[in-house]
This record gives sequence, structure tokens and C-alpha cells, in this order.
Amino acid sequence: MATLEEKLERIRSPNLQSQQQTGVILKAVEETLKEQNTEPTPTGYFAALLALLNQSLESGNINKELTPSVVYLLDVVTPYAPQPLLRSKFTQILTLLAPVLLLQDAEAPLLRPSIGCLESLLLAQDSASWKLPVNEISPRRAVAGLLNLAIDHRPKVRKRAQEALRKVLKNPPPSPSVDHPAADLCAETAMRSLAEIANKAALLRKQKKSSAEHDPALIHALQLVKTVAVASGGWPSKNIEALCELLLSIAKSGNEHMTMAVFEIFEMIFEGMADAVSSAKLPRLLEIISEMRPSSNDTQLLPPWIAILSRGYDVSAQMEPEETFQKLPDLFTMVSEFMESSSHNIRISASECLISFMANCIPDQVIIEPSIYDEKVLEKIAKVAENLLSVKYQAAWMETFNVLGGIFDALRWRANPMMLNVARTVGELRGNDSFMGKKEADEVLGKAIRAMGPEAVLSVLPLNLIKPVKGQPGRAWMLPILRDYTTNTNLQHFKTEFIPLSEAMFQRVLDNGEAAKTMEVKIYETLVHQTWSILPGYCDLPLDLTVAFDQAFAEMLANLLYTQVDLRLDVCRALKALVESNKAVSTNDGEENLILRSRVSKEDAQKNLAYLGSFSGNLLAVLFNVYSQTLPQSRGPILQTINAYLSITPEKELVETFDRVSTMLASSLNESNVEEGKNKGQKSKDPMPSTGQTLMDLVITMSVYLPRQSFGPLFNIAALIIVRDDDPQLQKKAYKLIPRLADSDLGKVALQERNAELQNLILSSAEKVSVPARRERLAAITALMPFVPETSLHFIPSVLSEVVICCKEHNERARTSAFELLVLMGQRLAEAKGKPIDNSKVPHMPDDAPAVSASIEEYFTMVSAGLAGSTPHMISASITALTRILYEFRESVNQEVTSDLVQTMDLFLTSNNREIVKSVLGFVKVCVISLPTEMMLPRLPTMIPNLMVWAHEHKGHFRAKVKHILERMVRRFGFDIVNRNCPEADRKLITNIRKTKERSKRKKDAAKEAGDDEEDQQNGKRKSRFESEYDEALYSSEESDASDDSDAEVLGKSRKAQKGGATYIMEDEDEPLDLLDRKALASISSTKPGKLRKAGKTKAKTDLDGKLILGEEDDDADAMVIDTPAGGAEEGGVGAYVAALKSKDVGRRGRGGRLKFSNKRGKGDDDDEEMDVDEKDVSTIKTQINKGSSRGGRGSRGFGPRRGGAAPRGRSGRGGIASGRRGLGQEKQHGPSGGGKVWKPKSPGRR
Repeated sequence: MATLEEKLERIRSPNLQSQQQTGVILKAVEETLKEQNTEPTPTGYFAALLALLNQSLESGNINKELTPSVVYLLDVVTPYAPQPLLRSKFTQILTLLAPVLLLQDAEAPLLRPSIGCLESLLLAQDSASWKLPVNEISPRRAVAGLLNLAIDHRPKVRKRAQEALRKVLKNPPPSPSVDHPAADLCAETAMRSLAEIANKAALLRKQKKSSAEHDPALIHALQLVKTVAVASGGWPSKNIEALCELLLSIAKSGNEHMTMAVFEIFEMIFEGMADAVSSAKLPRLLEIISEMRPSSNDTQLLPPWIAILSRGYDVSAQMEPEETFQKLPDLFTMVSEFMESSSHNIRISASECLISFMANCIPDQVIIEPSIYDEKVLEKIAKVAENLLSVKYQAAWMETFNVLGGIFDALRWRANPMMLNVARTVGELRGNDSFMGKKEADEVLGKAIRAMGPEAVLSVLPLNLIKPVKGQPGRAWMLPILRDYTTNTNLQHFKTEFIPLSEAMFQRVLDNGEAAKTMEVKIYETLVHQTWSILPGYCDLPLDLTVAFDQAFAEMLANLLYTQVDLRLDVCRALKALVESNKAVSTNDGEENLILRSRVSKEDAQKNLAYLGSFSGNLLAVLFNVYSQTLPQSRGPILQTINAYLSITPEKELVETFDRVSTMLASSLNESNVEEGKNKGQKSKDPMPSTGQTLMDLVITMSVYLPRQSFGPLFNIAALIIVRDDDPQLQKKAYKLIPRLADSDLGKVALQERNAELQNLILSSAEKVSVPARRERLAAITALMPFVPETSLHFIPSVLSEVVICCKEHNERARTSAFELLVLMGQRLAEAKGKPIDNSKVPHMPDDAPAVSASIEEYFTMVSAGLAGSTPHMISASITALTRILYEFRESVNQEVTSDLVQTMDLFLTSNNREIVKSVLGFVKVCVISLPTEMMLPRLPTMIPNLMVWAHEHKGHFRAKVKHILERMVRRFGFDIVNRNCPEADRKLITNIRKTKERSKRKKDAAKEAGDDEEDQQNGKRKSRFESEYDEALYSSEESDASDDSDAEVLGKSRKAQKGGATYIMEDEDEPLDLLDRKALASISSTKPGKLRKAGKTKAKTDLDGKLILGEEDDDADAMVIDTPAGGAEEGGVGAYVAALKSKDVGRRGRGGRLKFSNKRGKGDDDDEEMDVDEKDVSTIKTQINKGSSRGGRGSRGFGPRRGGAAPRGRSGRGGIASGRRGLGQEKQHGPSGGGKVWKPKSPGRR
């Protein structure tokens, strides 16, 4: 909290005009204190301001200029005044403030500080002063005034009064009472005002008049009640019954806002009681709420009452868990009766209440170690739950299923055996083909399996698949449920139940032999797959791992991995789950909670991991072999499983395994050298990776688990492979080793110890790096960078040129890696500021090169050296690299360096090389956006003319790039400055930018006036794509996607995020788009669709029988006339036919009579491609159409006129979707011939 002096200092030098008067008065007060030789203490300020307030109110009138400022200063000073002084001066101050507070037209700036003064005064009062009655000038009278202001119609005044009340009630004077002495007064007043307003609103509703005018007042009164409830730890005990009754009657009104406000008040009351002091009121409150039980058919009041009851017992369970648990069966019985209701809302509320009881009111101890009495309570709940499945609750079965799911989730394994009957009943319902709630029933059974285990559920709902019992249904539908919900159970059950099932089904598949697979055989295969898909669930923290996972089971899994390719994924997931689930428990340092641990303690989990470690050697051997036989796209899960078992393998076995793999890798590399000599120039057709690549994958996976003594051979392997450029994939894998090691603690130590060795390796292999391995090489250097010691900073300039060149890589991810590494190297040099960089150790530098000090400026100098490169590619890459680091370090780099850099780039703009200029344009854009205005303004006279040279270049989007930079300049520096510095010949472009900006602003304003908020929605959408408006302006340019080194990339933004644009749905007016339909994709566009014009309606004639007459000439000008079509008539009828003939996409016959279609695109093509149809042709067309529509000639293939008079449409050059496909069962329509043929005159100049 700020001191008094700090607050007064802010008043002395005000920022706002409105505070000037307050500052003047404060200075006058301070001068007065100085004249009287009084210290400027809180007491001195307080006395002086009190005297001043007295003067401003002397004549009974309020001085509107002086009083607000004095009261404001008094509000600032009073909290710091001594409390005895405030107690002694209470009557005097209240007498002075009373006129202000009681003034009818008092303004908020005067009232709010007055309330603040009153708050400070009331906080200083002791118990004795609070005992004085309201009719005297006492604290109670002041509180009554605050209560009046707390329901004021002005929001700021109301809020300030409520804050003051809350603070006063939360800080009672020292006394034995729980509540504040004024709590009763506040509660009574708040309730009285609430009751009055509620009664008025209810009376108006009865008279069927609008009660809307009382709604705001009612909300304000409810806010006051909430304030009192929060501040007084619930609600004063005497008034609690009346309050509950009143609130429930308001909730009954049916007004959603009122009901929500009532809920919030009850929530606040319960929250206030969730502490040891106030919890004594809770039982009485719950008793009152229970007694106020509404009628079972009251659809308005019952749902809120149930919700309040639920929240109350939630708080009760936190305070008195045991007592609340004992009441649970009675509560359950009472609320479950509401499930009979015909009202959906009541059923939903009752079900949610029951779920809340189960989730919150069952103590952990009851689940872990229940007493006999606890078990009886749970059995009573189970009986009520079972009763919910009886026929009388049939309408509520869907809600009942949610409740049963909640019971299973709460009781966990204690649900067995008391909930078995429920599981059986639900299973039997689910097995009935006509039952509609299969999805909900599946979820309940799934939760039952998760809670009680599959063994218990299958004991009452057997699968009946191997030997079906007559009269009992097969339950193959349970296999997917078992797959999704099995966890933390006995693995032995899988061996006894599912392995025999899998064997029996697989045998039936084998019995089919080589014969063609029937549907039955395919079903058996599916059952085998579904059976094994359950295994990962059984392996998720099993209770009997050390007993069930024996040698025989491990061998069977190994055999499956070798022989059954389709089951590999499930077996690998199961093996991985065994390790990861136990590891999660053993490494968790949280409190020991058996419910969270799911009956497996930390010690048990550690024993399980040690036991699995004894199998890991053999399992790894199997997994390695299987990995080498698997196609690359399917190797991921196997590698993850290998990784899991490597993490628990004993060190000795791990080293032996690594040595074996290393030896095999060495021999594989030698063999590949020999084979390469033989098969030089021949490409391998084998889809499998080479043995060397496979073994290298395994070495990388192992690397993080190896002990320190194995790092020597590991780095030797890397050194050997990195310098081989004959196998790029193998080289990529070798580079991956360094980032992989950086992820483990031991690996980090190794990278630190062997840093010099690795630096030499990176530098020596620079010439040997293959193109596909560049990204991995950059990643390796990035991982190594944090471990480079300050004595080896010369490594940064040694690799810098390579990193800079990679900024122009074709591979986007390689470029991104290069930009990230550039930034990282800059940060590394900034951290090591002042440390020497030994340039003599940098390759291609002379031995006597002087050492330089590390700094960010030196880094810019290093990168700038590339500007003297011999090739445009090198210069362009250097400029791109400088752009990136300038954007990153613009605030920390010396301004002189930045200025020189901008000047140099200005010169490069005059280059004739497009590649260089393209990079310079990116640099200029960053300068315009991010560098200080004072630095950029002197550069504009030369920069803008140089830019304008490239505004005439259309290749490579140069014109668009320049225009975008100019737009940013206009936005930042203003139109006049940019226009002044622009050459006379090019000022049209600047004017165009200004006009476009003004036009779009006018459109936005017009749209706002018209109430069209489409633009706002779009802006909202755009803003959400970027972190700030600055980012939006920087990265939303259209041309950035077109360049290979886009601005977003250079500035460290991912390209993917940039590409995601707005998407539009094109909907039919009559019918909304069905997004689940396969054809929905055709109605989703990335460009904003224009508003389609409605087709003009044609007035068709009818004869005496009411039949439509189509195709006859009409003297009146109607929409069917081709020569002068009425508005929008070309959309349908003959107009559409003529439009199709005039289209530039229409098919034209070339040489030999073959149809040709134009595939030209572009806005300007329409005029050139337009076909001239003169009056003679029009009449010919009309005659032929009328003939075709009046009789079924060849031109229309025997069909009559289409509905609405639309002529058959030909396919245009854009394909048939836009122009309509033929209907189902309709004959193919070839081009009209014979009587229906339309001859087109050839346009002059067209071939």
C-alpha cells in the first residue's frame, strides 16, 4: 500500500485537468500548516481539512467548487489519522458529511470520497460506540446511510458504498461475538429493501403488467444482500430463516437473472460458512433449506432448491465429513424421489444433485478402510441406486445412468459386490436390441468395469463366445467397452479369460485354411484383434504383476511380436504401459494416497519395476529384432517400447547390449562400404532402411540411459558416421545424437566435458554435410551452444557463415532452425559480454588475428562480414540474417551500429540483383516497423526513392512488397512526410494508398452506422490470430507467403500459424449446412463469399384450367425477353442459356471438330473472351429454344421443359460441378445437334 506522502505527491503534480483544483487546495493547506508551524503529519492535515470542510458548508449550502476537493483530500488522509482522534471527532465529522450524503442531486465525484471518509471512521470505532442506537449520531446511523447508498441507481456510488460496507463488516471491533455489531442492522435493512421491491414486482406480475422497471432495483437489492452475506461470514444467525424464504420466493419468479443472482447469494453464504468460526451456523441453515422443500411438481422452484441443497451439503462434507456421510442414505432417498417427475428439468437437477453427493460426501477413509457401519451406509445407497432402475423411473433412465456412473466412480473397488446387481440389470437392458440408450448404458458398464474390474462384471455378464449357453446371448459388444475402460486390475484374469478366447477364435480362422475368407472368418479375426486390444488396459498398473507376468507369458508375447504383425501395436502398448504406469507411481513425490495410487503403493511400484527389469534384456532382444523387420512407418510404437524398457534395464545389461549393437553397427558399416563399391550407381529397391540406419536408431534411443564410461565409444560412433557423406539418412541420425543427449542429466554432463571434441567434430565435418542432414546439423549445433564455455567463444564465428547460408535453404524447417540458432548465438555473446573471442582459432582467419571482446555489437559485425560476399546468394543470406537479429536485439544493440546498418542497406536497395533486393525489402520493412522514429526519419529522403525504383518491378511480388512497406510508412510517419520524399512520378501510388485507406475507413463507418457488425467480427477473428495489433500489422501481408524466406519466418514466427486464415461457410438460405455431410467441404471457402443476388421471379401465364403456359411470346416486357432482360433475369430461364453462350469458359470447336475449353484465369480476361451475339443470333436462339421446349426434339433428348423454365445447361470450361450435373437415372446429354443446334459466329481474330 502506498504511503500518505506518495499519494499526496501524485495530487501535487496531477495528470488530469480535473485534479488541478485539488492540487491547489492541497498547496493552500500545506502553506497554512507552514505558517502555523504545524508538522505536516496525518493529524495536522486532518485537522486543517476538517476546518476547511466546515467553512465550505457554513451557510448550509454546498460550495460545489471547494467541497468535492476537500472531501477527496479528507478521504486520502483519514485512513492515516490516529484511531483515537477519529473516535473522538466522529460526531463532528458525521455532522459535516451528513448534508453531503443526504443531498438529493449530489454528484458521484462528491459522494464517493464522502463514503470513503465514512468507511475509515467506522473502522476506527470500538464496541462501546457500536452499542449506541440509530436515532442518535452514532456509527449505526452512519451504516444506515451507507445501506441507503448501497442500492443507489448510480453504479459507481452503489459499488463504493457496497465496498465500504464489506470492509466494515469484515473488520469487527474486538468482542466475543462471531458477527459484527452492525451485521443484524445490515441484514434487516437489506432484507427489508429486497422484500419491498420483490413484493412490488410480484404484484405487477399478478396484474399482468411489466415488472421490468423493478428488475434493476431488485438486482441492486440482491447485490446488497450478497455483500452482507460475504462480509458477515454467511448471514447473521437470527435472520437466516427469513432470508432463505425470501430468496426462494424470488427464485420462483422464473426470471433467469434473478434465479442466478439468488444462487450466487446462497453460494456466498455457504462459502462464508466454510471456515471453522462460521461453520456452527451451517447445520441450522441446511435444516431450514430442507424444511422449505417445494412441491414435487413445482418446475420453477424445485431445480434451484435442489441445486442449493447440493451446494450446502458439499460445504457440510468439507466441515463435518463423517456426520454428512451418515446422512447420505436419507438424502439419497429424498432426492431420488424427484427422478419420478415428468419434468425433464427436475430430473436433470435431481440426477446432478445425486452425482454431487457421491463425489463430495464420501470420505476417502470410507473407501480405503471402511468400518462395518460404513459398509451398511454404502449398501443402503446401492439399494436406492438399484431401485432407480425399476419401471416407475423408466422415463428417467438416461439421468439414472449418469447417477449410476457417478456412484461407480465414487465407490471404486468398494462397489463390488454391492453394485453387481446394478451392472447385471444395465447389461441385460443393453443386450436388448430394441433398447434406445445403448451409448449411455455402455458408459455405465465401462465405469463399472473401471471400478470393480472386468472379472467382477464378467461374472454377472459373461461373454458366451467360446461355448455359448443356450438361452443366454453372446456379448461380443462388451469387448470394445473392456478395451476402453479396463485399468488397475488383475493381469491373471486376462490369461485365464481372454487368452483361451483368442486361441479358440484364431483356431477357427486357421481351420479355414487357404480358402477365401467368409464373413464368419472375418468376424473371428476381428474378435481376435478386439481381444488383444484389451491387454494394454490389463497392463495399466496391474495389481498382480509379479505373479501374472511370468516367463511363459513373456515368451508368448515375444512369439506374438514375431508372428502376428497385426497385433504388434497392441502388444507394444501393453508392454510400455507396464513400465510407464508403475514409473508414474514410483516417481510421484506427492502425498501417499492409496485412492490416487489405485491400491499400488510407491514401494510396490518400485518392486514391480525391478521385477520387469529382470525381463528387459530378453524383451529388448526381441524388440530389436522386430524393429529391424518392421517398415519405417510402423516403427514408432516399437521404438517407444524399447525406450521404456531401456529406462529400467540394469546398468550391466545395458552396457552389454550397447556393446553388442555397436559391434554390429561397425560390421554393418564395413559391409555397406563393400556393397557400395560393387553396386555403385544402382539405386536400392528395398523399402526397408539399411541395417546401419536401424542400428543407429537403437544407439540414439539407448544414448540417454548409458553410464558415463560408454560415452567414449558413443562419440566415436558419431564421429565416424558424421564424416560419411555417402548415406545422408545415416548422417542425419548421427547428428540427432547431440540433441538427444541434451535431454538427460548425464548427457548434459557429457556434452560439457567433451565440448572441445564435439566442436572440432562439427567444424571438421562442415565440408562433408549432405543437404538432407543440414537441419539436423543445425539442431546439433543449437543443442551444443549452451554448453560452449566462455573460453571457446571462437566456435560461434567458426560456424556463423554456415548458419547464415542456411537462412536461404529450400527446406523451411532448416531455415527456421537457422534463424533460431542465430538468435541463440546472439544471446550467448550478450551473456558473455566482455569475454575474449580468439579469432586466431577461427578457420580461414590468419594466425595473428587479434582477439575481440564478446558483445552484441561484435555479433552484428561478424554477421555483416557476409555483406562483402562474392556471390549474391551469400549477400542475400547475410541481409536476411541481419534482419532477424536486428528484430530480436533492436532494443539492446548500440544505436550507432543500427544507424550504420540502415545506411548500408539503403545502398543495397540500388543493387540490380533481385535476390539481394528481395532480402533488403524484408530488412526495410523491419526497420520501418520496429526502429525508433527519430532514427528512420533522416533516412527517408534516400530510402523512399530507392524503394520506388522497385515499385515498377512485377516479378517476385516486388511491387506488392514495396506497396506494403509504403503503407506501413504512411501509418507510422504520416502521409505528408512519405509523399514529400517520394519522387514526383511515383506519387500516384502514395495517393492511391491514402485513398484506399480513406475508402476502407468510410466503409467501416457506414457498416457501423448500418448496424452491420460483420467487419467487427472479422477484426475480432484476425486479432485472435496474433498476439497484438503490432504482430497483426507485421505478419498479415499477402506477399509474405509468396517468398521463400517470408517475413514471419525471418522474425521467428511459424509459417503454419501465419497461413491459417479466416474460413467462410456458404449456406443456402432455406436450409443450414450439414457439417457432417461429405459434401459439406464444397460449401466451405477460404475467401469471403459475395452476397448472391436473388433470381428474378418471372410472371408465367396460366390457362383457364390453372396450368402454366411457358414459351409463348408476350407483348409486355417480361423477364423472359432476351434482348432486354429484366433485373436479374439472366440468373434463370433463357437468360442463363445466353449467359452460358457468352461465357469465356464455354467450349469451342477447334480443328477436326474437337471441343476445346479455355482454362484462362484472371479478372481482365472477360472482355477479351466475350462472344458477340447479334440480334439475328438471338432470334435464332429463341426460336430453337421455344421449339425444343414445346416438343421433345433431339435438342432436349425427349425431355419436356424443366421446372421454372430453365433450359438444359451445357458444361463450361470450369467443369461440371458449377454448371450442374445430370440427375440420377438421366441419360447422358451430348451437345445439342439437329434441330436444336446453335451456331456461333466466329469472333474476329479468334482461331
